[in-house]
Amino acid sequence: MSEAELSPLGKTVSYITEYDPNLLFPIPRIGKRLEIGLSETLPFMGSDIWNGYELSWLNSRGKPQVAIAVFTVPASSPNIIESKSFKLYLNSFNQTKLETREALQNLLQADLSAAAGANISVQLIGPEQFHQQRLAELDGYCIDNLDIEVDQYSPQAGLLKCDSGATTISESLTSNLLKSNCLVTGQPDWASIQISYTGKPINRESLLRYLISFRNHNEFHEQCVERIFVDIQRDCAPMKLAVYARYTRRGGLDINPYRCNFSGPLPTNLRGARQ
Repeated sequence: MSEAELSPLGKTVSYITEYDPNLLFPIPRIGKRLEIGLSETLPFMGSDIWNGYELSWLNSRGKPQVAIAVFTVPASSPNIIESKSFKLYLNSFNQTKLETREALQNLLQADLSAAAGANISVQLIGPEQFHQQRLAELDGYCIDNLDIEVDQYSPQAGLLKCDSGATTISESLTSNLLKSNCLVTGQPDWASIQISYTGKPINRESLLRYLISFRNHNEFHEQCVERIFVDIQRDCAPMKLAVYARYTRRGGLDINPYRCNFSGPLPTNLRGARQ
């Protein structure tokens, strides 16, 4: 039985409403990385940006408090945190009294860092900041209107093509047609994705067919993005490459993995219309 199958995913569970860090279920990244030919020396850097919309606790007088939470998990962390266990953990604060919002932030940071095996950044956005939150779509040329025929719904080697004889370019291509399935439950995961690169032009029709080929593929969000990065790097060899996916939320959480092979800031964490 795999690590993922031992998680709470797909199982009936009782919701615990008082603080319990033991609910968190870490899953090592290394297994899936070995599957796509990676070793401990990674060809990318980046983070998984999680947004939590269902976070609530009690103040010292028993009055409910709410916030939106942003968690930034480095791609170099040895573990991911299984999403249902993450949801159960956050709900364990529902009837937990805490003196301050900062006390909650410190607890979240400590527990999640311990589970991931690396330092996780935690930001809490209180109601006084809710009006500042806005929607935005991924920048770049959307390839979804290409008139293509599709018959591959699992990732296949050789789908990606590039023009090796053309001049080097820099561009960002986007699609809203990425769908994969949960590794354990088979439930659909929906995402928009941005491919930014500098290199020989990637054939847009081949890229769209390739992204659609994940439609029946079973992997976690982070694993899909790393597979996409590795396949593009192998088949098209861009000098610079960044892959950023914005997945729709489930259980009050959305996961937005970002992988790149160059230094720079993380992309702006702006929620898409479908999130």
